Amino acid sequence: MTFLVTGREDVTDSVGLLISILVRYPEVATINFDPGRQVLKFNFIASRVLNHRELAVVKKRLLDSIEVFSMLEGKQTRVSLIDHQICDHLTMIEVQRDVETLVQEEIALIVQLLRQLLDDNLVTEANDSLFEEDLLIQEEIIEHMLDSMRVAAEDKHLFAFREDGRVLVFNK
Repeated sequence: MTFLVTGREDVTDSVGLLISILVRYPEVATINFDPGRQVLKFNFIASRVLNHRELAVVKKRLLDSIEVFSMLEGKQTRVSLIDHQICDHLTMIEVQRDVETLVQEEIALIVQLLRQLLDDNLVTEANDSLFEEDLLIQEEIIEHMLDSMRVAAEDKHLFAFREDGRVLVFNK
C-alpha cells in the first residue's frame, strides 16, 4: 500500500493516524479530522440503501455500544454522533467521535459492530497484504497517535481515503 499526502508534506501525528486507521481497517471508506472540534469522522459504506428500521438499529447499537464502552473506560464522551446519507444505491454511515476520549479499542469495536450489522453489505477493500503482526503494529501506532493528538494542537482539516491500493490524505 502506498501513501500520498497532499498539501504540506510533513507527516504529523494526525496525518499518520488517518493513514494507520485506513491501513488497519479496510472497512473505513474515508476519515476526516476536524481540528476546531477535535473530532474524527469515520465513514462506512453499505452496498445498498438501508431502510429506516435498519438505520435505526445500526444507530442505536453503535451509540449504545459507544456509551457502554466509555462507561467501562470511566470516560465521558464529548462527541458521539451517528449520521447517514443515501447516495445512489449506497448508504453512507458517518460515525463522529471526539479525539479526547477515543481509543483504538473503540475504533475496533465500531468496525466489528458494523461488520456484524451490515454483514456482506459493508463495503470493504481487500487487505490481503497485511499479516497479523502488521495489524497489531498498526493498532499500537493508532493508540500512540491518538495519545499524541490529545496533547498537541492540530490545526489542519484533513481528509483521507483509499484508492487503488493507495491511501490519499488531503489538507483541506
